[in-house]
Amino acid sequence: MSLHELPLNQPAPLFSTQNQRAETVALSDFIGKKVVLYFYPKAMTPGCTTQACGLRDSQAELAEVNAIALGISPDAPEKLQRFIDKYDLNFDLLSDEDHAIADQYGVWGPKKFMGKEYDGIHRVTFIIDEQGVLRHVMAKVKTKTHHDDVLAVLKSL
Repeated sequence: MSLHELPLNQPAPLFSTQNQRAETVALSDFIGKKVVLYFYPKAMTPGCTTQACGLRDSQAELAEVNAIALGISPDAPEKLQRFIDKYDLNFDLLSDEDHAIADQYGVWGPKKFMGKEYDGIHRVTFIIDEQGVLRHVMAKVKTKTHHDDVLAVLKSL
């Protein structure tokens, strides 16, 4: 499977990993809620911070449409907790240090930055419904408007 080619209207790939408090979190824990599962490259970088703060400030609107946000990156739980503390984030961040979940979701692959090629997480958001079914993939994410774009998709479901 190449990047971002998960089939829509099928069950989202299940996973279990650690959050910022090193507690085990599974996608199945959120049956009954819509899940905004967003993959981001690295905690505390400018784009990732803009994206996370937008979602932080949209928690009331997400709650109105029965949705929760989960951010996922290759960062260790301790770094995720520092990110949350520094920016007062009000949702869980998940650790995918071995990028197994990113592989499942097709978002780990070749990237280019300043002329260098390397493998990393692509910034992609998955919208999963209350039954755990993948309903929408946002492959072109703008960090500044991500939260508004997510809310528009959620309201259209």
